[in-house]
Amino acid sequence: MSPTPQSAKPMKLNYAKLIFQNFVNHFPTYFLVSFLVILTINLSNKTINDFMTIWNSLNFTSIQIISSSFLIVSLVAYFCISKPRKVYLVDYACFKPPNNYRVPSAKFMEHARLSLPSHPKSVNFQVKILERSGLGEETCLPLASHFIPPSPTFPLAMGETELILFSAMDSLLEKTCIKPKDIDILIVNCSLFSPIPSLSSIVINKYKLRSNVRSFNLSGMGCSAGLISINLATSLLQVHKNSNAVVISTEIITPNSYLGKERSMLLPNCLFRMGGGAVLLSNKKSNEKISKYSFLRVVRTHKGYDHKSYKCVYEEEDPEGIIGIGLSVNLMEIAGEALKTNITSLGPLVLPASEQLLFLSSLIGRKVLRLKWRPYIPDFKLAFEHFCIHAGGRAVIDEVQKNLKLSNDHIEPSRMTLHRFGNTSSSSLWYELGYIEAKGRMKKGDRVWQIGFGSGFKCNSAVWRCNRTIKKEESRTDDAPWGECIDRYPVHIQEVLKL
Repeated sequence: MSPTPQSAKPMKLNYAKLIFQNFVNHFPTYFLVSFLVILTINLSNKTINDFMTIWNSLNFTSIQIISSSFLIVSLVAYFCISKPRKVYLVDYACFKPPNNYRVPSAKFMEHARLSLPSHPKSVNFQVKILERSGLGEETCLPLASHFIPPSPTFPLAMGETELILFSAMDSLLEKTCIKPKDIDILIVNCSLFSPIPSLSSIVINKYKLRSNVRSFNLSGMGCSAGLISINLATSLLQVHKNSNAVVISTEIITPNSYLGKERSMLLPNCLFRMGGGAVLLSNKKSNEKISKYSFLRVVRTHKGYDHKSYKCVYEEEDPEGIIGIGLSVNLMEIAGEALKTNITSLGPLVLPASEQLLFLSSLIGRKVLRLKWRPYIPDFKLAFEHFCIHAGGRAVIDEVQKNLKLSNDHIEPSRMTLHRFGNTSSSSLWYELGYIEAKGRMKKGDRVWQIGFGSGFKCNSAVWRCNRTIKKEESRTDDAPWGECIDRYPVHIQEVLKL
């Protein structure tokens, strides 16, 4: 069957783009091969006497030889000193909530009606959000949310904290066989819950870490704080050689139970679920062969917005008035702009030369020549094999997919993580990475792009390269979050699930 005239034109454009990409991306190779061929042809006509004549005609003096040697040694020394230390992600562990913490949709709705008997509109709003959230029937909430009404007390918040932090830390120590005394840097990030003593101090006292451990406690930074913590850890590892750093990312849900009428504050009740992740980073050369990933880059972007951008859009007569997960259109536009700024910063570092050239041409045409061109979105599928997009909600994932022109296969880990675990805040990226590994898709040399969104509005990126092919059995153990359920995924997620 011959292609129609309409389909022939896109095919020709695709072939032309492939030829352009091949030529530009491999131009140094083509140039070097051509140069060597020409040089070989010219040298084939020379004799040994000709080479000796050329060498003798140079007439190097001792001062020139010493100066040249000093310059070469200086350049090599400067290169060695200024070269950043390699940072390795040895391994990571995610918290697996106990089955008795599970909150099916029917139970969630029943508790909402019993806890808010005098606010039927607020209950109806939460039901509509849940129907469009993309969450499944196995997400978990802490013990405080199982009471009627919820009981957000400090003891229960501490109970949730210790359960998540200690479980994730225990799993990490078991997987990596690292001793607590070998931890040099500890970073814990949690936005909502900031007790005294701090969460990092709680971990230090529990595991008897060294008294001189460098500890940091980050709070109030939203769902993107996990990548901010990674950035902090990698920066510290550039300064302190032969060190190990542990980053723990979580969000404590207990203090966030809300029973009022403000719909923007009811959203976390519907979307956020229990979760946490612990990551071991190291700059020790001995960890290169056993580590899973090598750190390449972190890019941080901050886009300001006013409080009016974070509002709920809901009309009782029009259920479709809920935009995505309940966020306003303005906020999703800000998220898109923050992502584009992140792309501009990250693109030159990871994209092949052909995409960089096309992006630069588009930028010059729009900004300098004032041409009415559409912004060129680089094809990041040429730079990355895997994408981990913060599972903040269906609207967030859809927005990133649209901006980056990703396929459903690329965003599968994000959608399935949202379905199985809900929005676990800054730790969702590690559940997504675990999904890719449990499916057996992570191969040696694969590159991973983690994209985190948070309040502020922040868009942070982390880039990793896989050091070794990861067997799916490593992420299918009984204590692994995907161990018991990975064979059921992927599942079809309806646009609206009537409850």
